Amino acid sequence: MSDINIFGHQAVFEHVYKSAPIGIALVTIEGNWISVNPAACKMFGYTEEELMAQPATEYIYSDCITNKDKLFRSLDESSSINAVEKQFVHKDGNLIWASMHVSLVRDEQDQTPLFFISQIVDITDSKVAEQKLQESIERYTSLKKYNHDAIISFNLDGRVLNGNQMAEQLTGYKIPKLIGTRISNLIGERNLSRVLSSMEDYAAVEKAINVIHHKDGHTVEVLATLAPIVIHNKNVGYYIIAKDMTEQKRLIIEKEAAEKTNKAKSEFLAMMSHEIRTPMNGVIGMTDLILDTELDAEQREYVQIIKKSGTTLLNIINDILDFSKIESGRTELVEETFNIRMALSETLNMILPKALEKNIEVTTSVACDVPTQVYGDMTKLRQVLMNLLTNAIKFTSNGSVSISVQCVKSRAHLALLQFSVTDTGIGVASDKVAQLFEPFYQVDHYMTRQVEGTGLGLAICKKLVQLMGGDIWYERNPNQSGSIFTFTVDFSVETNGGNTQETGTVHENHSAISDLKILIAEDNEVNQLVLKKMIQKLGHDSTTVTNGLEAVEAFKRYPYDMVFMDIQMPYMDGMEAVRVIQESAPPDKQPYIVAVTAHAIKGDREKYLGMGMDEYVSKPVSMNVISNIIDKYLEEKSTTPS
Repeated sequence: MSDINIFGHQAVFEHVYKSAPIGIALVTIEGNWISVNPAACKMFGYTEEELMAQPATEYIYSDCITNKDKLFRSLDESSSINAVEKQFVHKDGNLIWASMHVSLVRDEQDQTPLFFISQIVDITDSKVAEQKLQESIERYTSLKKYNHDAIISFNLDGRVLNGNQMAEQLTGYKIPKLIGTRISNLIGERNLSRVLSSMEDYAAVEKAINVIHHKDGHTVEVLATLAPIVIHNKNVGYYIIAKDMTEQKRLIIEKEAAEKTNKAKSEFLAMMSHEIRTPMNGVIGMTDLILDTELDAEQREYVQIIKKSGTTLLNIINDILDFSKIESGRTELVEETFNIRMALSETLNMILPKALEKNIEVTTSVACDVPTQVYGDMTKLRQVLMNLLTNAIKFTSNGSVSISVQCVKSRAHLALLQFSVTDTGIGVASDKVAQLFEPFYQVDHYMTRQVEGTGLGLAICKKLVQLMGGDIWYERNPNQSGSIFTFTVDFSVETNGGNTQETGTVHENHSAISDLKILIAEDNEVNQLVLKKMIQKLGHDSTTVTNGLEAVEAFKRYPYDMVFMDIQMPYMDGMEAVRVIQESAPPDKQPYIVAVTAHAIKGDREKYLGMGMDEYVSKPVSMNVISNIIDKYLEEKSTTPS
């Protein structure tokens, strides 16, 4: 009697069925559940009842269950066992892979199919490892196939193992012909010996491999990289990665030649511009001297034409000199501590005469968080501002030009300031914006343009801003026609300078050129300066304040004859300030008050005069208007009995 009979078939089967580490499922020929063992339930995370509630066909050979004859034939042809890999969803939602070995149990007498036995093995770990390996192989294959550099592998015997498509182009050999040949045919025997020598430094060997020998006999300049092939911690060969440097070398040579040519051109321009500039200064200086002599009207007209033409030519030469100095690398930053508001005011002072001549309003806005004292190159900042403001006035026939300054980023001892120059001029066509900062480029065609210039101004601005660590760009004026040129500069901030504001300062000077005492109440620094300069040129001195409160306080300290009162000001507007001044002054000491406003709406004059003001003027103010107002006041004063 055999051992199996001692224990009984049923007991053995029941033990194996319940204790086996693999899942076992019994399914009827019709595809219904008979039983499922604990290992299968554990594998899928379900209880026996939950698992048997699912379709039983999913756990045998579901693809063929609808065609039993085909299924039976398939099982008979494979010795009654058929294996298939299938993916399932675990109860927790994760995907698992299982290998199912399906067998058909038949009746021993007539071979009638009785039921299926499915043995299920969890192969998730091995399947994931297989997929990762396949992904690695595919990534490696793609990297090698589509790499722009030649990749050739060889073993420790110096025999080529494989290569990519770029290796064929670089060497002239097809890969099947290259495999098995000596790599020394491509890199030289000496280099191969150095590669295979464990004592050699890879970096030194890579530098030595600077050419690859082509099939037709010529050599190709390359930049080589070596990488060992390590399998199971053992070096079994090498990859050589070779980049064709032929085109790069040509470009480098051309670039160096272009740079030398450009430098020579810039140095020549710098020298010639300087040589021409010196006698031009003499020409302009002599015309100034001639203009101071006795000339008749015709002679004076001719000399003024000479001076204007000479000044224009000198400006062109200065632009070329600046640009060539920058291009040749001779321009350096000359940094110092300076007052940012003072630098802005001085720059505006230089362009105001041209703005007044064209009746253009110029306004400024400096944010309160902009530091007063900064450390940087004031001269180059003023040069950029001067260029942008001059352009703005040049291309604006009427309207206004404004400049704003704000702090866009502040960190320890550093401040990134942003300057924006906005005008209401002709603007720039969209298709021309890209070339704005290119050297010698002009928006207007040279045959039709109405303004003079070299086309270097914005190119110089860009170079200078970049030299100061900033950037410059152009935008369309969103509110109306015109342009906005914005640039940034990174300044160091003086720790002892602080972020003090210069608001609330009253500049009083009563050593008047004439006996007329004039007060200017205006919150805009540029408009203050415009009015003050005009009044000064007319032979009078003036005091400036920045708001209505300061105007009232100034009048209490000193009895002014005339007050030019801006209507819109902070803290106390002009109308309220006028009311307080008139109430505080005795009848015989009432000042002559001129309302100054940026608006020129019909009926404004009557409105302000009806509020007790003596005169009204709209911005931009002109010297003729101011002169007429002062003359009118003096005439009225002289005719009024004292």
